[in-house]
Amino acid sequence: MNMQNSGVDFHGAKLALFVGDALAVILRDDNPEIPWPNHWDMPGGGREDGETPLHCALRETHEELGVQIDPDEVVWGKRFDHPSGDKWFFVAHLPVTLEGEIELGDEGQMWRLMTPKEYFEAPNNIGRFADRLGLYLAGFAGDLFERPPAK
Repeated sequence: MNMQNSGVDFHGAKLALFVGDALAVILRDDNPEIPWPNHWDMPGGGREDGETPLHCALRETHEELGVQIDPDEVVWGKRFDHPSGDKWFFVAHLPVTLEGEIELGDEGQMWRLMTPKEYFEAPNNIGRFADRLGLYLAGFAGDLFERPPAK
């Protein structure tokens, strides 16, 4: 698939990473100088070096949780308008056996697996990511996004 909008103006991307039935989430550092200190976040971040939205989300996930995710494991992606540039939100489902491979990178206090219900109910979740996850779980259609060429 090709994206209708190649993401030229996008700013960042996040990935809701399901490991079995739970999400791999990161407790952000408790530093008042960063956005959302001490909140449960999903892997992802800002764009680097002209990368595509999907590659941004996968690179950030590798840096933050130490796991390589095949782009074919990503089942949903949606673009969201933002004044600083589009933001993308992706979803991937991996087997529970991946849990043993997850290792916190150099950002965040800790990581954990959390059910979607736990994430929605956490007082320190990031509301816009909970909303985006809710769209996916409710069955809203995603946007087209890039896939690597077939081998």
